[in-house]
Amino acid sequence: MRLLLVDDDEVLGSALRDHLVAHGHLVDWAKRLAPASDAVSTTSFDLILLDLNLPDGRGIDFLRALRGRGDDVFVIILSAMDQLAIRIDGLNAGADDYLVKPFDLRELIARVAAIGRRRGADPSYVVRIGSLSMDHLKRAASVDGKALDLTPREWAVLEALARHPGVTLSKAQLEDVLSMLGATVEGNTIEVYVSRLRKKIGHDLIQTTKGLGYQLAPR
Repeated sequence: MRLLLVDDDEVLGSALRDHLVAHGHLVDWAKRLAPASDAVSTTSFDLILLDLNLPDGRGIDFLRALRGRGDDVFVIILSAMDQLAIRIDGLNAGADDYLVKPFDLRELIARVAAIGRRRGADPSYVVRIGSLSMDHLKRAASVDGKALDLTPREWAVLEALARHPGVTLSKAQLEDVLSMLGATVEGNTIEVYVSRLRKKIGHDLIQTTKGLGYQLAPR
């Protein structure tokens, strides 16, 4: 899943990001509410992990603003504030779960997985583009019913394209996806992964938009 982590704690944030990435998730990390707001306005996230006390405001206000404009992204609050009234306030504001700091990283991964299963109940989580079928929850893909053997980085590039069928993603956008997985990105890295993917899924599905980037053929 693609996650947005909103937390200003450098040590905890680094640990959370690394642990989530190790479990196959893509993680954007915002340490302030302002960049978090920019992120949700431009990117479709599966889940937001939200601290309540940020240097530039309250996470609860950020959450209320999300729900106020009809954004139904899943949200887990991560907070050291364990008072019952605050937990109830967070849930009433639209949070799907509330986890009190400090917590065991295994519990967080379990709760994130539970959110993934709830998302999996949505048939839109399976995407079909031409002969390509992708299950974002199971991280599985097939072409004409034949399962594909994709590396984590190949999957990440293909998933990014599949989330925006018919839309051109720039090299920089795809490089960001690989960077979140800890990959070393060089000048021709994206071309290499696109070439590998074309050999596995067919050359016609990934189209080159000259001078701009790549897109998956529209449905």
